[in-house]
Amino acid sequence: MKNALRGRTGLAVLGISALLLTGCGNAGSADDTSPAAGGSAAAEGGTSGDVAVDGSSTVAPLSEAAAEQYRTSNDAVNVSVATSGTGGGFQKFCAGETDISNASRPIDEEEMAQCESNGIEYTEVIMANDGLSVVANPANDWAQCLTVEQLQTIWGPESEGEVMSWSDVDPSFPDEPLDLYGAGTDSGTFDYFTEAINGEEGAIRTDYSPSEDDNVTVQGVSGSAGALGFLGLSYAMENPDTLKLIDVDGGEGCITPSEETVQDESYQPLGRPLFIYVANASYQDKSQVQDFVDFYVENSTEIAEAAQFIGLTEEQTQTAQDQLAELN
Repeated sequence: MKNALRGRTGLAVLGISALLLTGCGNAGSADDTSPAAGGSAAAEGGTSGDVAVDGSSTVAPLSEAAAEQYRTSNDAVNVSVATSGTGGGFQKFCAGETDISNASRPIDEEEMAQCESNGIEYTEVIMANDGLSVVANPANDWAQCLTVEQLQTIWGPESEGEVMSWSDVDPSFPDEPLDLYGAGTDSGTFDYFTEAINGEEGAIRTDYSPSEDDNVTVQGVSGSAGALGFLGLSYAMENPDTLKLIDVDGGEGCITPSEETVQDESYQPLGRPLFIYVANASYQDKSQVQDFVDFYVENSTEIAEAAQFIGLTEEQTQTAQDQLAELN
């Protein structure tokens, strides 16, 4: 499955963004009245209404690309894509405020309980694959590959105020001050990285520069010789002249992050799937939501390529199609 990892300038989003799509499309109708409770009335002979999407800023470009491509077949449906972060998105989703929640990690037990208490049943669908990357300044000529243990030494909570130089990580490294950048606490990237590297979601030293905007991490790492950061792989691939990709040794040797190593699951522990969570009631009761989600899955390869993510494997595609078929 060929999916280029080129730059996705213009798709990355800050704060809340929306795609408003208007026109006609597939047969069917929606007679609901609000985005979370049904959308607008259907146009004659076509599907119309609102689809409310919120959640991960990492996954937002994927859903935005889906909405943009969907417009060519149905521009009478308004698809709004907001970015409250994975956790913030689940709060709204489990409160019944949205139809679809973008997520860069699986829903956790507390969020599951919130959905259950509010009677929100949902279907988890993997829509693409992504890798987290560890990046250094191009001037760094000493660290080509870091083990998970070395990454723990750098990023672990107990390292705060203690591991302040590259020589504290490995005596063979120079006495160059560590300057650390990465995702903020509301990001699914933060949740994923901390659990994968430090063994506990949210466990990290606090003396680093956090941001929900990956471009801030890019700028920080590119501006400091001793800098190290973590962010989505696509952003690293977008900036090959200003960032140096670090290989990661998860126990099976040094692996370079790439489309192939993420998809074949050899890039561990920092390869991951990307999800959408679909409210079952929205899919079953709102024709515009069903039409959009079906389009999303059926065109997942092209959508992933447009958003500069790694496409689904054949097995993942079949699973997604089977999950939606069970909702019909």
